[in-house]
Amino acid sequence: MNEPLVLGIETSCDETGVGIVRGHTLLADAVASSVDEHARFGGVVPEVASRAHLEAMVPTIERACETAGIRLHDVDAIAVTNGPGLAGALLVGVAAAKALALGLGKPIYGVNHLASHVAVDQLEHGALPEPCLALLVSGGHSSLLRVDDVTTGVEPLGSTIDDAAGEAFDKVARLLGLPFPGGPYIDRAAASGNSIAIDFPRGLSARKDLERHRFDFSFSGLKTAVARWVEARERSGESVPVNDVAASFQEAVCDVLVRKALDAAGHHGIEDILIGGGVAANSRLRALAEERAAGLGIRVRVPRPGLCTDNGAMVAALGSEMVARGRTPSPLDLPADSSLPVTSVLA
Repeated sequence: MNEPLVLGIETSCDETGVGIVRGHTLLADAVASSVDEHARFGGVVPEVASRAHLEAMVPTIERACETAGIRLHDVDAIAVTNGPGLAGALLVGVAAAKALALGLGKPIYGVNHLASHVAVDQLEHGALPEPCLALLVSGGHSSLLRVDDVTTGVEPLGSTIDDAAGEAFDKVARLLGLPFPGGPYIDRAAASGNSIAIDFPRGLSARKDLERHRFDFSFSGLKTAVARWVEARERSGESVPVNDVAASFQEAVCDVLVRKALDAAGHHGIEDILIGGGVAANSRLRALAEERAAGLGIRVRVPRPGLCTDNGAMVAALGSEMVARGRTPSPLDLPADSSLPVTSVLA
């Protein structure tokens, strides 16, 4: 049997992504981002994102098909992110996917955005180890998941109880006068800074916190600590060492993420960790995870940076796995669910 040819659509936030895969082979990954339109507001504006998706959808689908060298009629199935994400943005993608499925007479798979971040690694490193531990870090989520079968068995072990890591990067970047989105600019500034210059707090790492929130994350206190440190410098008339603040903040975030991921892997007897989501593109997070995991005999898998941020390829990858494993397609009236739980992988 030929491997399934699947087109995936991702519109959960500010990227219009259309990916085309055959089995575990990536044929096209077309992305149209509206991030520049949001930059002047310092964050994503839902209505602006939704309108940008509407304008970009057809050209991005056409670009993906041209890159892959296929016609729409060639695809075996359509996959689409139906949650979680911004409600209006999700609706654009879901409506487009329904139109394609109906017009082409192809099955549709409404899939979970977070599970898609796990599945995308198969396009680079082959089939996922089962089980594996997924550390997902993005603007809206910092989660630890046990993945026994990415099409059905995603079990949450820990999550963010306030600010996610990506949110903290954006807010600290704003404090330091760096552009939006903050992640790449903090990473760049940190490369010239001293990561031990300032001892910022590690959220939910104290003994009392570990009893109740062993595998959970909190970056709100860290963000506040950075703000207070910067304000104190400014009040005293001293300049703010942007690179040192960026490096020390980044080290605090990465230290907690890696420490908790390795603790969870050890506790559950899992030997493979997969890191996904936009923050997985961070160079320090990648280096620290590989360095510490090696000493424990744990393998780390991280997709290349372009596959870590939101894209259609990750949705197509999960859709392809659904087809390959014979999962029942979604109904044509599948909803867009902005608060879809990670345990709901297929609509």
